Amino acid sequence: MFTRQLADVEKSDFFVDWGNGTSHRLLTQKDGMGFTVCHTVVRAGSESRLHYRRHFEACYCIAGAGEVEDMSGEVHRIEPGTIYVLDEHDDHYLRADTAGDMILVSVFNPPLDGTERHVLSENGGSAY
Repeated sequence: MFTRQLADVEKSDFFVDWGNGTSHRLLTQKDGMGFTVCHTVVRAGSESRLHYRRHFEACYCIAGAGEVEDMSGEVHRIEPGTIYVLDEHDDHYLRADTAGDMILVSVFNPPLDGTERHVLSENGGSAY
């Protein structure tokens, strides 16, 4: 058994500023659990096009609000108590409301190395 604190992760390479937010990679591949758990902050008013080609992701909203939009244009409202699941390596837009940051607990399978970073651009989404 072990524990890990957000404050400790912030002092490591497993605290990642991904452009429109931050990710504390609390559990990574090196921990040997077979999945990754992240505390993800999506900055207020931001929009990010994201695509996980090698990972499935589930995100559970614990604070703030926003939306996720798939590439067919279907928009899903995200607020505390909502989980969204990218079960087909879904290319998507993630948006946080302007009223405040949206905070998610993100789970990845297979696990992340922990230092991956998004490269956001106007011409397409960030993928890893």
